[in-house]
Amino acid sequence: MHCTISNQNYIPMPSLSFSWAVATTSTAPSSPSFYGKPSTAKSSTCFQVSCNARNDDQNASNSRGKFDRRNMLLGLGGIYGSTLTSNPSTLAAPIQPPNLSKCGPPSDANTGESLNVNCCPPANQPVDYQLPKPTVMRFRPAAHLVTKEYIAKYNKAIQLMKSLKDDDPRSFMQQANVHCAYCNGAYDQVGFDDLDLQVHNSWLFFPFHRWYLYFFERILGSLIGDPTFGLPFWNWDSPKGMTFPPMFLDQNSSLFNAKRNQDHLTSIVDLGYNGSDDGKSPLQTVANNFNIMYNEMVRNVKLIEDFMGQPYRAGGAVNPGAGAPERGTHTAIHLYVGDPRETRREDLGNFYSAGRDPIFYCHHANVDRMWKIWRDLRGSKPKDFNDKDWLNASFVFYDENAQLVRVKVSDTLSNERMGYVYQQVDIPWLNFRPQARVQRSKVATTSGAPSTADIKFPLALDKITKILVTRPKKSRKQRDKEREEELLVIDGIEVETANFVKFDVFVNDEDDKIDELDKSEYVGTFAQVPHSHKGPKKVKTSIRLGLTELLEDLDVEDDDSILVSLVPRAGDVTIGGIKIIYLSI
Repeated sequence: MHCTISNQNYIPMPSLSFSWAVATTSTAPSSPSFYGKPSTAKSSTCFQVSCNARNDDQNASNSRGKFDRRNMLLGLGGIYGSTLTSNPSTLAAPIQPPNLSKCGPPSDANTGESLNVNCCPPANQPVDYQLPKPTVMRFRPAAHLVTKEYIAKYNKAIQLMKSLKDDDPRSFMQQANVHCAYCNGAYDQVGFDDLDLQVHNSWLFFPFHRWYLYFFERILGSLIGDPTFGLPFWNWDSPKGMTFPPMFLDQNSSLFNAKRNQDHLTSIVDLGYNGSDDGKSPLQTVANNFNIMYNEMVRNVKLIEDFMGQPYRAGGAVNPGAGAPERGTHTAIHLYVGDPRETRREDLGNFYSAGRDPIFYCHHANVDRMWKIWRDLRGSKPKDFNDKDWLNASFVFYDENAQLVRVKVSDTLSNERMGYVYQQVDIPWLNFRPQARVQRSKVATTSGAPSTADIKFPLALDKITKILVTRPKKSRKQRDKEREEELLVIDGIEVETANFVKFDVFVNDEDDKIDELDKSEYVGTFAQVPHSHKGPKKVKTSIRLGLTELLEDLDVEDDDSILVSLVPRAGDVTIGGIKIIYLSI
């Protein structure tokens, strides 16, 4: 099978010369010169996925217990006219836009008291938004490659936005508050006053933020009279872009923000950041970053929900489960930039204040670019949930004319249709399939670690914990691996939302060098950006991590069990269980 990154919708730009080989297509490059092992390309980076959203036992969205709530939602004004059946998953119950007149103050999850912050926008009646047909594409450049002319234009646009009156919904603070309100418990779900509306840690993450940047970008373009203006993206997935974009460091610029980690303004970005600096060399950091990107974009995301996030429907609890990029690189950058001198690691390090730093929009432009790249990697395979509860989920934003508009997820499926494209740059992590430090390791049988049956759950991760996990199937044939993905599931993950929490996961890791993530034994991570919500301080969620390719690399496909190492990095966390499942792809 042949797989390429489609470049037809990109605007070509000159390639950068660089000291190691990089990839922009499916042609496998040599490994970086600092990394002495060749890339192993045992299988194609194309993969097959189901176009139907599915709910395994980590998601209770098919529970009959939700029937009454869904039924009630369907009765709210007859907005959704679906035929009721005995299976609630067939009911049209998408998340609806919040009622702005019921917006309340965000709360401090540590104290339960309201933050002294007003995140609420002006309350008006929305109109349905119709995507205008693009006449000229907005061009989003890599932040480290922009010209002086672009910097001057961008600086002017942000300055004009900051100069607008505070009650103007297009003003910079009002735009920053969009994130505060949607992400920190200021809104209830329509019809469910006891439930927050939250756009993180679920399948709403990517489409919500795409709309957010879309209107932010259009407001900026309108203020400077340039309908082609596009936001820059922080190219933190490529070495040339792995430092803070210089235009955001000028103290005389509207792009400057004082509330940033002063130790990270010139260093290499750590995409596995755990809240403290551990003295890794720049080369080790870059190597780690490459494998983190490969895991998030290729290895761990063969099923749509493992990239996009788990289903989140009306009447459902928050945090059903984040996709790999959201809980990984997205969260790492938020905490890496947030200021440790501030009580809640403001600005970027907390959801309520993140939008106050102009770098937020540059960071999220690259997160959005990851969605674009991942969809291109799918080739002809399904790229989106075929689920009306996702497609019809909707939000409200103010547009460049200060008009409140209602938008749907279904209109976010093509960035080109939304009128913008990204600068084409190298993608060095694309073929960075790591090698195992030890192949055919017997550590699973010699470690003496307890099995899942021997452990009393819930289990606190207060130290490195090793667990022997049984594989229900072994020695799978190639056709079986192409049909089903083997997944490690860690469920009942209980954390306090107010805190930064992170733990990493390794499989059959013999050397226990936990700061070296550039190896097959590293599987992935769980991490969350601090935020608040109504109700209990603690929430439960789950993660799934792909094992099929990893087990090939470790050459342990015939083994009965694997040794899973859970490495706590930050915050208090307990888990409710760990197991291996198989899902169709």
